[in-house]
Amino acid sequence: MERVCFVLKVREDRLEEYRERHAEVWPQMRAALSASGWHNYSLFCDDRGTVVGYLETEDFEAARAAMARTDVNARWQAEMAPFFEDLDGRPDEGMVPLTEIFHLP
Repeated sequence: MERVCFVLKVREDRLEEYRERHAEVWPQMRAALSASGWHNYSLFCDDRGTVVGYLETEDFEAARAAMARTDVNARWQAEMAPFFEDLDGRPDEGMVPLTEIFHLP
Protein backbone atom coordinates (compact mmCIF):
# COMPACT_ATOMS: atom_id res chain seq x y z
CA MET A 1 0.00 0.00 0.00
CA GLU A 2 1.34 3.41 -0.99
CA ARG A 3 0.98 6.22 1.51
CA VAL A 4 0.74 9.60 -0.20
CA CYS A 5 0.95 13.08 1.31
CA PHE A 6 0.67 16.40 -0.54
CA VAL A 7 0.34 20.12 0.23
CA LEU A 8 -1.82 22.76 -1.47
CA LYS A 9 -2.52 26.41 -0.60
CA VAL A 10 -6.07 27.77 -0.35
CA ARG A 11 -6.62 31.50 -0.66
CA GLU A 12 -7.25 32.86 2.84
CA ASP A 13 -10.27 34.86 1.66
CA ARG A 14 -11.89 31.61 0.44
CA LEU A 15 -10.85 29.38 3.34
CA GLU A 16 -14.15 29.34 5.21
CA GLU A 17 -16.11 28.40 2.09
CA TYR A 18 -13.50 25.75 1.23
CA ARG A 19 -14.02 24.18 4.67
CA GLU A 20 -17.79 24.33 4.25
CA ARG A 21 -17.61 22.59 0.87
CA HIS A 22 -15.58 19.77 2.38
CA ALA A 23 -18.05 19.35 5.23
CA GLU A 24 -20.52 18.24 2.55
CA VAL A 25 -18.53 16.46 -0.17
CA TRP A 26 -20.95 15.15 -2.78
CA PRO A 27 -21.88 11.47 -2.24
CA GLN A 28 -20.99 10.75 -5.89
CA MET A 29 -17.51 12.21 -5.34
CA ARG A 30 -16.98 10.14 -2.20
CA ALA A 31 -18.10 7.01 -4.06
CA ALA A 32 -15.83 7.75 -7.03
CA LEU A 33 -12.80 8.24 -4.76
CA SER A 34 -13.44 4.92 -3.02
CA ALA A 35 -14.06 3.07 -6.28
CA SER A 36 -10.87 4.56 -7.76
CA GLY A 37 -8.70 3.22 -4.96
CA TRP A 38 -8.41 6.22 -2.63
CA HIS A 39 -8.45 4.87 0.93
CA ASN A 40 -8.01 6.47 4.34
CA TYR A 41 -8.10 9.86 2.57
CA SER A 42 -7.91 12.93 4.82
CA LEU A 43 -7.44 16.65 4.33
CA PHE A 44 -6.06 18.88 7.07
CA CYS A 45 -6.04 22.69 6.99
CA ASP A 46 -4.54 25.46 9.08
CA ASP A 47 -5.86 29.01 9.47
CA ARG A 48 -3.47 30.34 6.80
CA GLY A 49 -4.88 28.05 4.09
CA THR A 50 -2.22 25.37 4.03
CA VAL A 51 -3.95 22.10 3.14
CA VAL A 52 -2.21 18.80 3.76
CA GLY A 53 -3.72 15.73 2.13
CA TYR A 54 -3.04 12.12 3.03
CA LEU A 55 -4.27 8.93 1.40
CA GLU A 56 -3.42 5.29 1.02
CA THR A 57 -3.71 3.46 -2.29
CA GLU A 58 -2.30 0.49 -4.15
CA ASP A 59 -1.06 2.72 -6.99
CA PHE A 60 -1.31 6.51 -6.78
CA GLU A 61 -0.93 7.17 -10.48
CA ALA A 62 -3.58 4.56 -11.31
CA ALA A 63 -5.91 6.02 -8.66
CA ARG A 64 -5.42 9.54 -10.04
CA ALA A 65 -6.02 8.33 -13.60
CA ALA A 66 -9.20 6.51 -12.55
CA MET A 67 -10.54 9.68 -10.93
CA ALA A 68 -9.58 11.76 -13.97
CA ARG A 69 -11.89 9.58 -16.07
CA THR A 70 -14.97 10.41 -13.95
CA ASP A 71 -17.42 13.18 -14.73
CA VAL A 72 -17.98 13.94 -11.05
CA ASN A 73 -14.27 14.62 -10.55
CA ALA A 74 -14.20 17.03 -13.49
CA ARG A 75 -17.12 18.96 -11.98
CA TRP A 76 -15.59 18.95 -8.47
CA GLN A 77 -12.17 20.10 -9.69
CA ALA A 78 -13.73 22.90 -11.75
CA GLU A 79 -15.58 24.15 -8.67
CA MET A 80 -12.55 23.85 -6.38
CA ALA A 81 -9.90 25.42 -8.67
CA PRO A 82 -10.75 29.07 -7.80
CA PHE A 83 -10.04 28.40 -4.11
CA PHE A 84 -6.31 27.78 -4.62
CA GLU A 85 -3.25 30.02 -4.85
CA ASP A 86 -0.40 29.42 -7.28
CA LEU A 87 -2.14 26.61 -9.11
CA ASP A 88 -1.97 26.04 -12.84
CA GLY A 89 -4.83 23.80 -13.84
CA ARG A 90 -6.95 21.60 -11.63
CA PRO A 91 -6.27 20.97 -7.93
CA ASP A 92 -5.92 17.23 -8.51
CA GLU A 93 -3.17 17.96 -11.04
CA GLY A 94 -1.38 20.09 -8.44
CA MET A 95 -1.08 17.22 -5.98
CA VAL A 96 2.66 16.67 -5.95
CA PRO A 97 3.45 13.91 -3.47
CA LEU A 98 5.90 14.75 -0.71
CA THR A 99 8.84 12.42 -0.13
CA GLU A 100 8.40 10.33 2.98
CA ILE A 101 11.47 10.57 5.18
CA PHE A 102 10.25 8.73 8.30
CA HIS A 103 7.51 6.27 9.20
CA LEU A 104 6.78 4.55 12.51
CA PRO A 105 4.51 1.59 11.78
